[in-house]
Amino acid sequence: MTIVRCDESHAPAWAQFVSSNERASVYHRWEWRAINERAFGHETVYLAALDRGTVVGVLPLVRMRSTLFGNVGCSMPFVNYGGPCGLTDAIERDLLAAAETVADDWKADYLEIRSRRDLGERYPSSLHKVSMTIELDPDPEVVMGRMKREHRQDIRRALKRGFVTRFGREHLEDFYDVLSESWRDLGTPIYQLSYFKAIVDAMPDAVRLCVLYGPAGEALAGAFYAVHNGVVEGMWLGMRPAARQAMAGYVLYWETIRESCEAGHRRYHLGRSSKDSSAETFKRKWNAEAEQLYWHFYLRDRSELPGLNPDNPKYRMAIAAWRRLPVAVTQAIGPYIARSIP
Repeated sequence: MTIVRCDESHAPAWAQFVSSNERASVYHRWEWRAINERAFGHETVYLAALDRGTVVGVLPLVRMRSTLFGNVGCSMPFVNYGGPCGLTDAIERDLLAAAETVADDWKADYLEIRSRRDLGERYPSSLHKVSMTIELDPDPEVVMGRMKREHRQDIRRALKRGFVTRFGREHLEDFYDVLSESWRDLGTPIYQLSYFKAIVDAMPDAVRLCVLYGPAGEALAGAFYAVHNGVVEGMWLGMRPAARQAMAGYVLYWETIRESCEAGHRRYHLGRSSKDSSAETFKRKWNAEAEQLYWHFYLRDRSELPGLNPDNPKYRMAIAAWRRLPVAVTQAIGPYIARSIP
């Protein structure tokens, strides 16, 4: 077996492996390579384990460099997870060893490996994130029946409030406007619209988009999610304050669950959440189980885990200032900051 740094000639074999491997996710798809290179200008190295020419493992790596946040490698940035994906644990260990070499070549401050599984003591990990997952059924009413009675009543009450649900990529700009306002309120820099367009264009078979409109036709909430091998991945969700007060979130979640059930998918990862957060509490209402995420690090020459997250006290003043900016301003300058935050 050999580990190679892939070029375009490896794309078909990579895609075939990812489409057939149970450990793979939508974030392991080859298309992300061009998305990150073209939308952000980031350098990438896509590692594959080859056994007599057949791909038996993959590990995508992305490098981000900036004055503010340093020289960082990640698998995978901006999304819920990535990490090594191989037929065996031994193959994944070989991929990780090769990733260390890549990080050394990059002279990266550290390499962050976002994994759904524990990769062992060699790589210290942060355990502050979980993925909330619900089991689906071809009949969405079966899924609703598993929820507590009070929650079912809240869903049905919200469904009567005149919201209009629309699916399709033609609603991407409305989704982006909602997400921009939602992230501004959180103090989080937004990506450029072209990033989301690139994802939709590269993976039209996988991406799903749902936007919730009010009685007057105004976009109030939206969800951007994707499907891989029967597993639905919640990626980004935004909601305007008025929509939250009107319980629009109940409709948005239910409509994406219903659509996923009727499409025959098996599981729905509602997206990552910080442990013990209000987001985790809300997702538990949908009968979602928490799955630990392991954000491992190859630290190279440092001993402490990096604190590049909004919970770090050193970013509190910047977050508070960002929340006061007009949305149009955050859309203009946010992408220059967000591109360097994994």
